[in-house]
Amino acid sequence: MNILVTGSNGQLGTEMRITSRSSRDNYIFTDINDVPGAETVRLDITDADAVERIVRDRDITIIINCAAYTNVDKAEDDEALAELLNAKAVENLAVAMKARGGLLIHISTDYVFGGNKNNTPCREEEPANPTGAYGRTKLHGEQAIGRIGCRSIIIRTAWLYSEYGKNFLKTMLSLTSSKPQLKVVFDQTGTPTYAGDLAEAIYDIVENRKYEDRYGIYHYSNEGVCSWYDFTKMIAEYSGHTSCDIQPCHSSEFPSKVERPSYSVLDKTRIKEIFGTVIPYWTDSLKRCLENLKNSEK
Repeated sequence: MNILVTGSNGQLGTEMRITSRSSRDNYIFTDINDVPGAETVRLDITDADAVERIVRDRDITIIINCAAYTNVDKAEDDEALAELLNAKAVENLAVAMKARGGLLIHISTDYVFGGNKNNTPCREEEPANPTGAYGRTKLHGEQAIGRIGCRSIIIRTAWLYSEYGKNFLKTMLSLTSSKPQLKVVFDQTGTPTYAGDLAEAIYDIVENRKYEDRYGIYHYSNEGVCSWYDFTKMIAEYSGHTSCDIQPCHSSEFPSKVERPSYSVLDKTRIKEIFGTVIPYWTDSLKRCLENLKNSEK
């Protein structure tokens, strides 16, 4: 079976490359940017004709869409571009899979719930209520899939990090190693998600053909709950950056164009029950990621 991965040079796409190495299927990795040492087929998913052509010529059965516009703050200034990448491009993928009779696995976000004042984990059926351009455009992508009606699995995730690219983990590693003191918000709560774990979950669904008649929306993040402050404290502790004095602060001390979710914990009951997905606790995954980073530097 031929499987197309979009955004394959990003965090999740890179983890999909690693996870799928032992697959019985043929994975085709695409992106608009090349990375040294990573075999990449150039594909602009905003080009509907290009998407249709590669699906036809490569006989694609499944698309795993890891591509997205993810800069939450910049999306407020360029919502048109965010809409193009997060909604129109997703529509192109859905149309191609509808015509092919294939499956689209699409990655979405907790930001579709940004305006909901939750104090319990968000379930899949909860009404979406985004507060910013990023959440709106990602919701529009979900809606495009529903409107087209292709076979699909939408996986919403949150606080994604990995050894690759730019992310909160790598920023905090740099700051806690170079600054004597750091303030981090404690009034935004969620769950960090190691991209390697999410890639493993997706791979299991595809490799073991668990997706048949199990289409719909699912949530995936690591287990547990923490604030950005707690996350930073563990990053510093596990990496040995103990000389940095990390202090909690309110979100109001870091004004932003975007109202970020104050509580964006995702309920993972459905993906665990339907697919038998085993989800690691967030601190265990953080330790594994940091160990991988350390080994890669040797």
